[in-house]
This record gives sequence, structure tokens and C-alpha cells, in this order.
Amino acid sequence: MWIDTHCHLDAAEFDPDREAVLARAREARVSMQVLPAVEVANFDAVRTLAHQHGLSYALGIHPMYVDRAADDDLDRLTDALAKHQDDPRLVAVGEIGLDHFVPDLDRARQERFYLAQLKLARRFGLPVLLHVRRSADALLKGLRRFEGIAGIVHAFNGSAQQAHAFVRRGFVLGFGGAMTFDRSLNIQALAAELPAHALVLETDAPDIPPQWLYRTAAQRAAGDRSRNEPGELPRIARTLAGLREWTLAETALITSTNACTALPRLKPLLGC
Repeated sequence: MWIDTHCHLDAAEFDPDREAVLARAREARVSMQVLPAVEVANFDAVRTLAHQHGLSYALGIHPMYVDRAADDDLDRLTDALAKHQDDPRLVAVGEIGLDHFVPDLDRARQERFYLAQLKLARRFGLPVLLHVRRSADALLKGLRRFEGIAGIVHAFNGSAQQAHAFVRRGFVLGFGGAMTFDRSLNIQALAAELPAHALVLETDAPDIPPQWLYRTAAQRAAGDRSRNEPGELPRIARTLAGLREWTLAETALITSTNACTALPRLKPLLGC
């Protein structure tokens, strides 16, 4: 059994063939996908997909979307979490966090939304799915204000010191397509050296394609598109298995167990 802990199945890239994408995931034994929301406008979409296909979802406002979010969107998130707090398929608050990579994003507004959503996670007793790009220290600073909150750090690519700081707070780290590139030495080193209990797998589909799906800027400009999908997860897992000297069966068991620990509401859904 494989668990894709971060998949944007509601993205427009999947509109032409979403059912086929889901069929390929089932064939690859990807038994669960976690579908994080990114803004209020897609709350209903991720919830509906989760219920239609036996998956799970998270509700939150992504840091790259806060500049276009309305001031009352945090109230709307609060209302949605309250309305669905007993929904067994609602497993986290996310995708939330801070993005210090994309230029011209309002960092003060990002931080306000981030801290407010950490407060909501604590209020509703849910873990979080964290977006981190060049913002690990700022994220950790926010977490120190909300002791006891844990979850998954999505697509982590910071330092070993930062990684261990998240692990000490009870977080696990998500590894996906970026790990498969030969040049991704830092990510591979983290995947090889972190405690086994700190690792989960993800695709971030349709984004972060693995090396075999990657297209150069010139190829993309010529119309050649790459699209990641959850069915790629077992092949991505081979890289982790090689780095850890695990079998694929061991990799599936360890990462699935870790996902269920990080997101406890997955346990009754999967029996893990």
C-alpha cells in the first residue's frame, strides 16, 4: 500500500482524464491520496473528490494565494472547518505556510494567514500540511508560538539542521519527484540520513515531476508538457528505497505507517 500525502487532484490539468489518472493510481496500489486545498474557491472540490473516490483532504489557504484572498477568507475557512470537523476524510489544515522564494509576495500578509491557520489547527485538533520554500526558519518561529502542532512538511529542501528541528517538533518530511534527480544531492542526503520515522512520500501532482517526466524550458516552450500524477509514486519510491537500502515492501510499510502517524485520521480509513 502506498500513500500519496500531497496531491492536487482537483487541478485543471486533470480535467481531461481524471478518472484514468485515478485508475492508474489504483493499479499502482496507491491506496490513499491527501488532497490539500489552496484557497477558499477549491474547498468544495477537494472534499467532493475525496468522498467520491475514497480519498482524504485538507482545508487551508496557500501562501501563494493569500495576496488574492479576501480579508474574510479566514472566517470562511473557520466556518468550513467547523462544518466538517466530524468528517473522517478531513485529515489536516493545509496547504498553509510561507513562501520566501517567489518575489513580490506580501510576507507580512503571508505570516498573518500562517499564524491564523496554525491557531485554527490547534482549535480543531488537526495536523498541518506545511509549504516551505526558503522559509524554514520563519515557519519554525511560528510553530514555537503553537506548541503541540505537528504534521507534514511538504517538499522539504532546507538544511539538515532545519530538518531535524521540524522532526523534533513531531513533523515528518515529504519526499517526491525532486528526490529522483541526480543533481538533488541535498534532498537525497536528507532522505538517506533522517530517522526512518520522519519520512513520507508525495507527488505534489501535477507539479514537481520526477526526472523521467521532466521537460526543459525549451521543450515546454515548444508545447511539450510534463504532468506528474499519483500513479508515479511507487517509481519515485524506488529512489528512496535505494538511498535507504530498503526493499520496496519495506519502503511502502514504513512510509505508510509514518503517514498514518502524522495524519491520525488516516488510520480508520486505511486500517494502518
